[in-house]
Amino acid sequence: MKVSTRGDYASRALLSLALHADGQTPRSVREIADNTGLPQPYLEQILLALKGAGIVRSRRGVGGGYVLARDSASILLSQIVAAVDGPIVAGDFTDPHTDGACDHEGQCVLLSIWASAGSHMRRYLDSFTLEDIANMARGEATWPDA
Repeated sequence: MKVSTRGDYASRALLSLALHADGQTPRSVREIADNTGLPQPYLEQILLALKGAGIVRSRRGVGGGYVLARDSASILLSQIVAAVDGPIVAGDFTDPHTDGACDHEGQCVLLSIWASAGSHMRRYLDSFTLEDIANMARGEATWPDA
């Protein structure tokens, strides 16, 4: 399984907002791009997707930019990834049949395993909030085991 570039960039952009946020002052796309090293045009697309998911809010005009729409403690890593990549799954497969109703030999067993792998990944990503990740980045919490 692999987190997409969009999922990684969205997570990095939101982490930057969480690390530098006072909850009121918007940060421009350029500022986020400069601090994270992310390409600004791609970052703009990602922030629009995050806005559509209700994770960030934007303000227009001079001094405008993006702020978190919710407290960082209520934003799950799984929500960030799903906002830009869609549902977290292990593959693009159909639902497994049960009770021996498989069309092809052994296919349903494997489909069930892939579905379970996606569920495990979602639960793992659900275990991290944006606040947790910001605390780790600040050195205020231990990093997860690799």
